[in-house]
Amino acid sequence: MKENGINPTIILYLENKPKVNELKKILDLMNMKPRELLRKGEDDYKIFNLNDSNKSDEEILKIMSENPKLIERPIVVTDNKAVIGRPPENIFKIIK
Repeated sequence: MKENGINPTIILYLENKPKVNELKKILDLMNMKPRELLRKGEDDYKIFNLNDSNKSDEEILKIMSENPKLIERPIVVTDNKAVIGRPPENIFKIIK
């Protein structure tokens, strides 16, 4: 990104837990549901029984906010778009 003249603000959400409303905004920008942003390989995914299809989006968002290691990362956000930065080429979808 820096090579393309973009100086991103880096938010370390493992250190600064995101609020539910911040997660909602990011998900809206990505046109995704909370379940789609979960890291299914994390132990906490099993501990919180996140494969339970009866869990509401609000429940999932609250768990994600309190346990940010469950959130796919990195996430790149602009004013009106967001993508998961894996693979890194995804970033070019929002900076062009």
